[in-house]
Amino acid sequence: MKRRHFIHTSATALTGAAALGSCSQPDQQSEPIEPDSNVLFPVVQWRMATSWSKALNIVFGSAETLSRRVKEMTGGRFVIIPYGGGELVPPLEILDAVGNGTVECGHSGGTYYIEKNRVFGIDTLPFGMNSQQLTAWLYRGGGLDLLQDLYADYGVINFPAGQTGVQMGGWFREKVSTPADFNGLKMRIPGAGAQVMSRLGVEPVTLSSTEVFSAMESGELDAAEFSGPFDDENLGIYHVAPYYYYPGWWETSFLFQLYVNLEAWNQLPNIYQEIFKAAAIETHVTTLAHYDTENGAALKRLISRGTELLPFSEEILNAAYAIAIELQEEMAAQDPGFKAVYDHWRAFRNNISGWHAVSELSYANFAFNRDR
Repeated sequence: MKRRHFIHTSATALTGAAALGSCSQPDQQSEPIEPDSNVLFPVVQWRMATSWSKALNIVFGSAETLSRRVKEMTGGRFVIIPYGGGELVPPLEILDAVGNGTVECGHSGGTYYIEKNRVFGIDTLPFGMNSQQLTAWLYRGGGLDLLQDLYADYGVINFPAGQTGVQMGGWFREKVSTPADFNGLKMRIPGAGAQVMSRLGVEPVTLSSTEVFSAMESGELDAAEFSGPFDDENLGIYHVAPYYYYPGWWETSFLFQLYVNLEAWNQLPNIYQEIFKAAAIETHVTTLAHYDTENGAALKRLISRGTELLPFSEEILNAAYAIAIELQEEMAAQDPGFKAVYDHWRAFRNNISGWHAVSELSYANFAFNRDR
């Protein structure tokens, strides 16, 4: 965030407010000049299309949180109305809808749009950075600047607006113990993780949150991943698949993105832009906090209802890791644009992982296992 510019703009707004207040006690020597508050704080109303079912309290709730905070910080003059997946546009077409101006903004995930640009799925590269690391890369490591440069080519400016943390490995009708057990399965999984699974013999399917349960219930799918215990419980997948695997190595830090039409963004007063950025950062932090608060209790409820919690075997993880690295190197060799961002991302990941192995991991391995 351009902090100096924000302070300057905020000071201008406060100065204007002070001037308005002074009108009740005018100087007898001269009439004060009254600023036009309608110029500084015009009435703006946007629509926000999302990829999410409204049943997903946290992720759809994060879109509501951002909208509420923007409204509060502008005194009700900048209103954003969020809509559930499919209410305005198809859930997996948010980026196009925002870019072409069908809606002013949207709430979705970059992994759904990797067919447009592989970099859009950088947050869900298998065996990638966790949420803490990704946030560091975005806000202090230059990652957000790189992504915003890319999204500008699609008529969009993007802002992080929450993460899930490391996700679960999904729901399966039958147990999977070896890589061979994936062969022939039809599974809901998007992004680069789907490409890894495909090389393990899975037929990947990309479905929105509104479609996952019905596809599992009808037998169209043999397995499905979506998020973590709280979201998965709300989707009801546990009713139709008994085996719940972990960890979700393909989505270690799924990033919720706010997409804003670039033309609409540029028409906003600067102070509204800064308020929007501040609300996005707040939403980014509180969304992950909400997931971390709810997922543990949700997992216990799922187990109490008969869900069998299982880890992916070392054999499966090792096979998936080897394929994931091979796939990433192939993409970097084929796509110079991807390579530029991937090399930047990988260098940051290697650096911060070395530090976290000394600090976070050593502590977690000792303390968290004792608390279980």
